[in-house]
Amino acid sequence: MSNDFIDKETFDGENFSITHLHKGEYENCTFNNCIFSQTNLSGFVFSDCLFEQCDFSMAVLRNTTFRDVKFSNSKLLGLRFDECNSFLISFEFENCILNLSSFYKLKLKNIRFTDCKLQEADFVETDLTGATFHQCDLHKAVFDRTILEKADLRTSINFIIDPENNKINKAKFSLQTVPGLLNKYHISIE
Repeated sequence: MSNDFIDKETFDGENFSITHLHKGEYENCTFNNCIFSQTNLSGFVFSDCLFEQCDFSMAVLRNTTFRDVKFSNSKLLGLRFDECNSFLISFEFENCILNLSSFYKLKLKNIRFTDCKLQEADFVETDLTGATFHQCDLHKAVFDRTILEKADLRTSINFIIDPENNKINKAKFSLQTVPGLLNKYHISIE
Protein backbone atom coordinates (compact mmCIF):
# COMPACT_ATOMS: atom_id res chain seq x y z
CA MET A 1 0.00 0.00 0.00
CA SER A 2 1.47 3.36 -1.02
CA ASN A 3 1.16 6.23 1.39
CA ASP A 4 -0.50 9.44 0.23
CA PHE A 5 0.68 12.99 0.96
CA ILE A 6 -2.23 15.27 1.81
CA ASP A 7 -1.60 19.00 2.31
CA LYS A 8 -3.90 21.82 3.47
CA GLU A 9 -7.15 19.87 3.32
CA THR A 10 -10.13 20.20 5.62
CA PHE A 11 -12.19 17.20 6.69
CA ASP A 12 -15.63 17.92 8.16
CA GLY A 13 -17.90 15.47 9.97
CA GLU A 14 -16.19 12.34 8.66
CA ASN A 15 -16.61 9.05 10.50
CA PHE A 16 -13.28 7.34 9.88
CA SER A 17 -14.36 4.43 12.07
CA ILE A 18 -16.52 3.46 9.09
CA THR A 19 -15.02 5.07 5.96
CA HIS A 20 -11.30 4.73 6.93
CA LEU A 21 -8.82 7.51 6.40
CA HIS A 22 -6.27 6.81 3.64
CA LYS A 23 -2.91 5.95 5.15
CA GLY A 24 -0.39 8.67 4.54
CA GLU A 25 1.17 11.92 5.63
CA TYR A 26 -1.19 14.79 6.51
CA GLU A 27 0.32 18.25 6.67
CA ASN A 28 -1.44 21.52 7.56
CA CYS A 29 -4.79 19.72 7.57
CA THR A 30 -7.84 20.48 9.69
CA PHE A 31 -10.19 17.81 10.98
CA ASN A 32 -13.51 19.17 12.28
CA ASN A 33 -16.01 17.01 14.14
CA CYS A 34 -14.47 13.76 12.87
CA ILE A 35 -14.67 10.32 14.48
CA PHE A 36 -11.52 8.21 14.75
CA SER A 37 -12.84 6.02 17.57
CA GLN A 38 -11.14 2.60 17.57
CA THR A 39 -9.50 3.44 14.22
CA ASN A 40 -6.08 2.00 13.45
CA LEU A 41 -3.84 5.00 12.73
CA SER A 42 -0.60 3.02 12.92
CA GLY A 43 2.11 4.54 10.76
CA PHE A 44 0.16 7.70 9.90
CA VAL A 45 1.98 11.05 9.97
CA PHE A 46 0.26 14.26 11.12
CA SER A 47 2.25 17.50 10.91
CA ASP A 48 0.92 20.98 11.77
CA CYS A 49 -2.63 19.63 11.90
CA LEU A 50 -5.62 20.77 13.95
CA PHE A 51 -8.17 18.34 15.34
CA GLU A 52 -11.30 20.21 16.48
CA GLN A 53 -14.19 18.39 18.21
CA CYS A 54 -12.89 14.96 17.21
CA ASP A 55 -13.33 11.60 18.93
CA PHE A 56 -10.18 9.46 19.05
CA SER A 57 -11.32 7.16 21.86
CA MET A 58 -9.39 3.89 21.87
CA ALA A 59 -7.71 4.59 18.52
CA VAL A 60 -4.55 2.58 17.79
CA LEU A 61 -1.46 4.81 17.57
CA ARG A 62 1.45 2.39 16.98
CA ASN A 63 4.26 4.36 15.34
CA THR A 64 1.89 7.25 14.58
CA THR A 65 3.71 10.57 14.15
CA PHE A 66 2.37 13.80 15.67
CA ARG A 67 4.45 16.92 14.98
CA ASP A 68 3.11 20.33 16.03
CA VAL A 69 -0.43 19.02 16.29
CA LYS A 70 -3.21 20.68 18.26
CA PHE A 71 -6.23 18.89 19.70
CA SER A 72 -9.10 21.14 20.72
CA ASN A 73 -12.44 20.22 22.29
CA SER A 74 -11.72 16.57 21.54
CA LYS A 75 -12.29 13.23 23.23
CA LEU A 76 -9.11 11.13 23.49
CA LEU A 77 -10.03 8.38 25.94
CA GLY A 78 -7.58 5.57 26.61
CA LEU A 79 -5.00 6.55 24.01
CA ARG A 80 -1.51 5.03 24.09
CA PHE A 81 0.56 8.06 23.11
CA ASP A 82 3.53 6.06 24.41
CA GLU A 83 3.21 3.83 21.32
CA CYS A 84 3.58 6.81 18.94
CA ASN A 85 6.73 7.61 17.02
CA SER A 86 8.54 9.66 19.66
CA PHE A 87 10.93 11.40 17.24
CA LEU A 88 10.11 15.14 17.32
CA ILE A 89 6.74 14.39 18.93
CA SER A 90 4.90 17.58 19.84
CA PHE A 91 1.29 18.42 20.45
CA GLU A 92 -0.92 20.54 22.64
CA PHE A 93 -4.34 19.93 24.09
CA GLU A 94 -7.08 22.43 24.79
CA ASN A 95 -10.40 21.52 26.43
CA CYS A 96 -9.86 17.81 25.81
CA ILE A 97 -10.81 14.65 27.67
CA LEU A 98 -7.68 12.48 27.95
CA ASN A 99 -8.80 10.16 30.73
CA LEU A 100 -6.95 6.82 30.92
CA SER A 101 -4.39 7.90 28.30
CA SER A 102 -0.73 6.95 28.56
CA PHE A 103 2.28 9.23 28.05
CA TYR A 104 4.67 6.67 29.56
CA LYS A 105 8.37 7.56 29.12
CA LEU A 106 7.74 10.26 26.49
CA LYS A 107 9.80 13.44 26.28
CA LEU A 108 7.17 16.18 26.21
CA LYS A 109 9.11 19.27 27.17
CA ASN A 110 7.02 22.46 27.21
CA ILE A 111 3.79 20.61 26.38
CA ARG A 112 0.62 22.55 27.12
CA PHE A 113 -2.61 21.12 28.54
CA THR A 114 -5.36 23.73 28.91
CA ASP A 115 -8.74 22.96 30.53
CA CYS A 116 -8.23 19.22 30.11
CA LYS A 117 -9.44 16.19 32.01
CA LEU A 118 -6.48 13.87 32.54
CA GLN A 119 -8.06 11.54 35.06
CA GLU A 120 -6.04 8.35 35.58
CA ALA A 121 -3.56 9.40 32.89
CA ASP A 122 -0.14 7.71 32.99
CA PHE A 123 2.84 10.07 33.27
CA VAL A 124 5.27 7.45 34.64
CA GLU A 125 8.87 8.37 33.72
CA THR A 126 7.61 11.13 31.40
CA ASP A 127 9.78 14.21 30.86
CA LEU A 128 7.38 17.13 31.40
CA THR A 129 10.06 19.80 31.85
CA GLY A 130 8.45 23.21 31.42
CA ALA A 131 4.98 21.70 30.88
CA THR A 132 1.88 23.75 31.60
CA PHE A 133 -1.22 22.19 33.12
CA HIS A 134 -3.69 25.07 33.11
CA GLN A 135 -6.99 24.32 34.88
CA CYS A 136 -6.67 20.57 34.40
CA ASP A 137 -8.26 17.79 36.43
CA LEU A 138 -5.56 15.24 37.26
CA HIS A 139 -7.63 12.97 39.50
CA LYS A 140 -5.73 9.69 39.98
CA ALA A 141 -3.16 10.62 37.31
CA VAL A 142 0.04 8.69 37.95
CA PHE A 143 3.29 10.63 38.43
CA ASP A 144 6.16 8.26 39.21
CA ARG A 145 9.79 9.14 38.44
CA THR A 146 8.35 11.95 36.34
CA ILE A 147 10.38 15.03 35.46
CA LEU A 148 8.26 18.07 36.31
CA GLU A 149 11.04 20.63 36.56
CA LYS A 150 9.78 24.15 35.74
CA ALA A 151 6.28 22.73 35.15
CA ASP A 152 3.29 24.89 36.05
CA LEU A 153 0.46 23.20 37.94
CA ARG A 154 -0.79 26.26 39.85
CA THR A 155 -4.35 26.13 38.48
CA SER A 156 -4.79 22.37 38.23
CA ILE A 157 -6.68 20.19 40.70
CA ASN A 158 -6.82 16.70 42.18
CA PHE A 159 -3.22 15.69 41.56
CA ILE A 160 -1.01 13.72 43.91
CA ILE A 161 2.71 14.10 43.30
CA ASP A 162 5.32 12.66 45.63
CA PRO A 163 8.21 15.20 45.72
CA GLU A 164 10.57 12.43 46.84
CA ASN A 165 9.79 10.26 43.82
CA ASN A 166 9.52 12.93 41.09
CA LYS A 167 11.78 15.77 39.98
CA ILE A 168 9.96 19.02 40.78
CA ASN A 169 12.80 21.55 40.92
CA LYS A 170 11.44 25.05 40.12
CA ALA A 171 7.95 23.68 39.40
CA LYS A 172 5.08 26.04 40.21
CA PHE A 173 2.25 25.15 42.56
CA SER A 174 -0.37 27.27 44.27
CA LEU A 175 -1.18 27.24 47.97
CA GLN A 176 -4.42 25.37 47.14
CA THR A 177 -2.46 22.57 45.43
CA VAL A 178 0.04 21.96 48.25
CA PRO A 179 -2.06 19.11 49.72
CA GLY A 180 -1.40 17.16 46.51
CA LEU A 181 2.32 17.29 47.33
CA LEU A 182 1.89 16.22 50.96
CA ASN A 183 -0.73 13.50 50.53
CA LYS A 184 1.57 10.62 51.53
CA TYR A 185 2.10 12.18 54.97
CA HIS A 186 -1.63 11.95 55.85
CA ILE A 187 -1.66 15.40 57.39
CA SER A 188 -4.54 17.85 57.48
CA ILE A 189 -4.06 21.32 56.00
CA GLU A 190 -6.73 23.87 56.82
